[in-house]
Amino acid sequence: MKILVTGACGFIGSNFIHYLLDSHPEDNYTIVDKLTYAGDIHNLDDIKEKLDIRIADITDEKTMEELFYKKDFDIVVNMAAETHVDRSFIDEEPFFRTNVLGTTNLIKLAKKYHVRRFVQISTDEVYGDLALDSDYRYKETDRLAPSNPYSISKAMADLLCLSLSKGSELELIITRSTNNYGPYQYPEKLIPLAIDRLLSDKKIPVYGDGRNMRDWIYVLDNVRAIDLLMRKGTPGIYNIAYGHPISNLELLTDLLRSFDKDESYITFVKDRKVHDLRYALDVSKIESLGFDAKITLKEGLKKTVDWYKAHRSYLEVKKDRAYNDYLKKVYEE
Repeated sequence: MKILVTGACGFIGSNFIHYLLDSHPEDNYTIVDKLTYAGDIHNLDDIKEKLDIRIADITDEKTMEELFYKKDFDIVVNMAAETHVDRSFIDEEPFFRTNVLGTTNLIKLAKKYHVRRFVQISTDEVYGDLALDSDYRYKETDRLAPSNPYSISKAMADLLCLSLSKGSELELIITRSTNNYGPYQYPEKLIPLAIDRLLSDKKIPVYGDGRNMRDWIYVLDNVRAIDLLMRKGTPGIYNIAYGHPISNLELLTDLLRSFDKDESYITFVKDRKVHDLRYALDVSKIESLGFDAKITLKEGLKKTVDWYKAHRSYLEVKKDRAYNDYLKKVYEE
């Protein structure tokens, strides 16, 4: 098969490409990435000779149409996105440009050039949040209630995909996963940020009281799920999760143990103006296809810590000016 993966130099994208080449080397892979601050072509250094790599913006209609025309793709997997909530409050324009306009461009081209299947990578944040004491888990049929510019842009993209695919032969799959973690993640996200801080013997800043709850899935479990759906899933929407939400404070306490440090390394900072309380997903639909998350949080955190310890230079190279300004503003350093 001929497969296009956008955003393949980013965190989830680069892990996905590594997994695909290891599991399905017979397929032909083209990747597109704009190489923003969170995308790094060096994430694919060990496999680049096996890929057709295109540095391009998915909103560039001419460039993307030429690619679709020449390559005759069977499947498109759209992972290209702006994803950081804090940045979306500072400047929402890149989020709506890439996540909404870029996705629209891709799905229109997929229809025009008779792509068989389009996989849109979304997020659990499109559902909004739950009360901390709630035991409810969002189902794929629940209404969307995004609360920040990032999640609003992803919800808009989901709705546009659903609308534009109607009445066509294009098979649409939308995945909505919980928080991912693992190798190659840009260090503005909580887990690599905390690891970076601890490697420098600095305290970890935590928003509010740390009670906000998330469900963390190791990235290789998520890409396994995406690959399963890409090849065998019935068109529709699928939640993907580890299935065990915990508070940010619990997560960081577990992480501290990996460094033989105690809770004195946690410092509480002013909360976000808008900070979702709890995310939790019902994953019975994807489990009916035989999928389950294999990597426990304890095992996944150890793998992640070990990777960043072995690739400490990655953390230093990836910090752009905006990242440093963000730390100063949010964490008052």
